[in-house]
Amino acid sequence: MTADAERVREALGWLERHGNKRTREEMLTRYGITAPKAFGMSVGTIQQLAKRLGRDHDLAAALWETGWYEARMLASFIDDPARVTPAQMDRWARDFDNWGICDTVCFHLFDRTPHAWRKVEPWSRRREEFVKRAAFALLAGLGLHDKAAGDEPFLCSLVLVERAASDDRNFVKKGVSWALRVVGRRNQALNDAAVEVSRRLVESPDAAARWVGREAFKELTGPVVRRRLAARRKAVKAVKAVKAKR
Repeated sequence: MTADAERVREALGWLERHGNKRTREEMLTRYGITAPKAFGMSVGTIQQLAKRLGRDHDLAAALWETGWYEARMLASFIDDPARVTPAQMDRWARDFDNWGICDTVCFHLFDRTPHAWRKVEPWSRRREEFVKRAAFALLAGLGLHDKAAGDEPFLCSLVLVERAASDDRNFVKKGVSWALRVVGRRNQALNDAAVEVSRRLVESPDAAARWVGREAFKELTGPVVRRRLAARRKAVKAVKAVKAKR
């Protein structure tokens, strides 16, 4: 047995020992996660092993190939974003078969790669439910984690959001809604743009688009988001005032 195969065997053994039937059943009944090969454990438990293993691109690739749900979740936590290739992103995306693995990979790994922005648009055009959801899970991740990005890529992404909002598949429309709300929370300019998109969707003849629009409009014009945006504007203004005095 090779060293890599031994490490995979040890990781799978650990995951199996920490899994349980009740959690496996709740994955479907409570969270709507369908995974033919699953041990049954919380994300927090998987992350315990991830912390022990550290970043390991080769091990992540080998774990992904096992097809086990928890092994693929673990792979998303230990892979090295700098070593992830566009081809790997496409290959893993084709394997997405539930929202849990789709969102975790996009939110904890793919959005940290240098190729993230280049995948949003093409994936948003894909027919496969979880590849298309991945486009918007990835966009949501970028909205939360890419602090260096300007407004322009997010403004362009709203075109993709509006186009996909009519997809009535549950996991796609929820992904679209998530992305729209995250973009609209980023700053006041993006909030204004996202609210305008939400208004148009509310007026759409399509039921799925109206649902996305209502959900986003309610949150983005609500008091919580308004307070956060006001606090952010105040903080930015204070920083500018300090710089002006130097």
